[in-house]
Amino acid sequence: MTNSGIDHQDNPKIQEAAEYLAGPYQREGGRAAVPELRSRFGISAAEAIEAIRIAQAIKMARAT
Repeated sequence: MTNSGIDHQDNPKIQEAAEYLAGPYQREGGRAAVPELRSRFGISAAEAIEAIRIAQAIKMARAT
């Protein structure tokens, strides 16, 4: 995995957004993820993309 240049450990909102994507958002479905995360968590587009990457890893870990 390449480094995005964003340290999500410095911004707990990114981790919170990732957990939301891997949980409630996945069950609700339908909306575009980046605008939803920006609006809901007040993060940048780049941070939303990082949250999406983390959410994917969370979902993969749960599947194994």
